[in-house]
Amino acid sequence: MAIRDTSGQDRPLSPPPTRAAGASTSRRLPKIKRSWLIAGGAGLGLLLLAGWVASGWSAGNRSVDVSRVRIAEVTRGDLVRDISADGRVIAANSPVLYAIAGGTVTLKVVAGDVVKKGQALAEIDSPELRSKLAQEESTLASLEAEASRAALDAQLARANARKSLDEAEIVRQAAVRDLERYQRAFEGGAVAQVDVAKAQDSLKSADIGLVHAKGDVGLSGQGATLDTRNKRLLADRQRAVVTEIQRQVAALTLRAPFDGQVGQVQIAQRANVAQNAPVLSVVDLTEFEVEIRIPESFARDLGIGMPAEIRSSGGAPYEAHVAAVSPEVVNGEVTSRLRFSGKQPPGLRQNQRLSARIVMDTRKNVLQVERGPFVDEGGGNSAWVMDGDTAVKKPVRLGVSSISAVEILDGVKEGDRIVVSGADQFGDGESIAIN
Repeated sequence: MAIRDTSGQDRPLSPPPTRAAGASTSRRLPKIKRSWLIAGGAGLGLLLLAGWVASGWSAGNRSVDVSRVRIAEVTRGDLVRDISADGRVIAANSPVLYAIAGGTVTLKVVAGDVVKKGQALAEIDSPELRSKLAQEESTLASLEAEASRAALDAQLARANARKSLDEAEIVRQAAVRDLERYQRAFEGGAVAQVDVAKAQDSLKSADIGLVHAKGDVGLSGQGATLDTRNKRLLADRQRAVVTEIQRQVAALTLRAPFDGQVGQVQIAQRANVAQNAPVLSVVDLTEFEVEIRIPESFARDLGIGMPAEIRSSGGAPYEAHVAAVSPEVVNGEVTSRLRFSGKQPPGLRQNQRLSARIVMDTRKNVLQVERGPFVDEGGGNSAWVMDGDTAVKKPVRLGVSSISAVEILDGVKEGDRIVVSGADQFGDGESIAIN
C-alpha cells in the first residue's frame, strides 16, 4: 500500500507584478522610518519600566497599597488612660437565708415582696430541735439544783466546823479552870502533885484540839467553796448550751436582716428542707454596685479607689470608684466592682446594664499616636515611620497606653506619621513603598 504525500495539496502561485525602480525606492524610505520610530518608542518604554522598577527596588523590597494600612499622625497633648466597659447592676448587700435545721418550711412572702427589718419571712418546723431544747433545759434545771444543794452543803460544813471550834474553846477554858483549882489545892496540901500534872496535860490537849478546830474551819470552808464552784460551773456550761439551742430555735423563723425586697425564693411552700439548705434571698434596694469585666492587660494597672463614671443609656454620669478587684483571671478577664461615691441613679434594678468608665491616669503634654496593632507587633521597640511614600522601620520607645492612644517616649517627633495597622504584611524588609 502506497502512502500519499502532500503533493496533492500544492498549487502554483503567480509571480508579483514588476514595479518601476523609482516607485520602489520612494516607498521603501517611509517604511524604514516607521520601523525606527517603533523601535525607539519600545526602547523608551523599556527604560521607563526599568526606572520604575529600580525606584521601587530602591524604596523597598516590597510595595503595599495604601488602602491596606492605617496611618496616624503623632500629636502632642494630654493622654488620659481610661477603661470603658459595660457592666451590670448587682446589689451590694444581697444575703441568702439558710435553714438552721431540717424541717417543713412555711413561707410568709413571695419573690418581689417589699419587707421591713425584722419581718418574719418563713418559719421552719423542726421537732428534733425543739425536743433537744426541752431535754437540755431539763438537764440545766437538774444541774442548777445540784449547785444549790452544793451551796447548802457548804453552809452546813462551815457550821459544823464552827461548832467544833466553839466546843474546843469551851474545853480549853474548862481545862484552864481545872488547872487553876488543882494548883490552889496543891498549894493548900489538899491534892497530890500528880493531880496537878494531869490538869496540865488536859490543858495541853485542849489547846491542841482548839488549834485543829480552827484549821478544820478553814479547810471545810475551802472544800465547800470548791464543790459549790464546780457545780455552778457545770450549771453555767449547761445554760450556755440551752442558750445556743434557744438561739437556733429562734432562728427557725427567718427574718429580714434589713429593709429591702425579697429576691429569689428557692423552695416551694410547705417543702421539707435539709439543714443549711438555701431558702430565699433578700436584696438591699438602697445600695447597688456595678460589676464589670476588664481585659487582663489592664488588670495590673487597676487599683482599689480609682475614680470612675457610671451612666445609663442617654443619662447623666454618676461618680463612682473601684471598690473591689478579683484576684483571679477568668477567660482573659478580671471581674471588678464599682461603688457609687455619692448619690446613685434612681430606679436601678438588679442585673440592669450600665456603661462604666475608669480613669486610671492622666499624662500632661506628651507625644501620642493612635493605638493599633503595631504596639504588639514590634514588641513596643519599633514602628514603621512614613518618609514621603515610603515606610521606614525605626526604633521607638513606647510608654503607657490607653484604649485609643499610646504614649511615645523616644524615636519620633510631633507631626511624624506612623503605620499603626497593617504592618504585619511588610515582612522582614527595612523599608516598604506605600502606593
